[in-house]
Amino acid sequence: MDLKSKIILISGPTSSGKSNFAIKLAKKINGEIINADSMQIYKQLKILTARPKKKDLKMVKHHLYGFCDVRKKYSTGEWIKFLLKKIKDIRKRKKVPIIVGGTGLYFKALTDGLVKIPNIPIKVRNKIRLMQTNLGQKKFYNKLLKLDPLIKSKIDKNDVQRSIRAYEIKNYTKISIINWFKKTKKFISSNEFIKLYIDYPRESLINRINLKVDDMFADGVIEEVKKFNKLKVKKENSSNKVIGIKEITYLLNKQCTLEQAKDLIAIKTRQYAKRQATWARGQMQSWQKINPKNLSLALKKLK
Repeated sequence: MDLKSKIILISGPTSSGKSNFAIKLAKKINGEIINADSMQIYKQLKILTARPKKKDLKMVKHHLYGFCDVRKKYSTGEWIKFLLKKIKDIRKRKKVPIIVGGTGLYFKALTDGLVKIPNIPIKVRNKIRLMQTNLGQKKFYNKLLKLDPLIKSKIDKNDVQRSIRAYEIKNYTKISIINWFKKTKKFISSNEFIKLYIDYPRESLINRINLKVDDMFADGVIEEVKKFNKLKVKKENSSNKVIGIKEITYLLNKQCTLEQAKDLIAIKTRQYAKRQATWARGQMQSWQKINPKNLSLALKKLK
């Protein structure tokens, strides 16, 4: 396979070893890595978001990691803009772009195009999120079907995030999310992508998540959150959604013990991994599934 004309996409749930696989692959095929994780963009949250370490950065060139201040808002559209420039630059130097991360919306925007939906007021969005919480996903999804029948069979009934997004779009714009997507244009031809999804067994993933949480605390994550809290980031900013900030703040305020904070972070991370898997089942059906135990075999196939 001639990889010089390809763009390799690597996704998978959190803690599944995407970054390590990407580094191994990049070393073998003369590639460079571009971040596709919406939380690893933040400069001040290196430990909490598990950004690549110094030794990783020395092995392979990485792009779009830790460049955005936590106090700034950052959109998928901005990421796409920077990404396309990086892809062009990497190819110009006759290297292979390898895009790795767990943010499904980033990958969808890259492969399917970016939907130019008008900004929906935060009050409207919060009201709909509260409605979903109060109703529960089953009742909320049925309500969504009545509001927007076009989403039937397009959005999984268990996909909370996309259900909320579809509801707020139809509610505010009076146009279905399905019709908005029909208006989009692709940035890059589909045949230029090699799409790889690391499909990690859930029990093994849970063990990896627990180890990851322990490592974060050993690396000094408490001090990182202390510094973050001093910046007084606005509540609506996405950086506040990074798993661990709230839990470690509880610890700092003596509202929980160290072990309780670790347990809460592990639980939330497992829940996030489950949401990522749900997204993948609905949105990444065409991606090649890779068994983490056979990563070496996957590397050989791509040589």
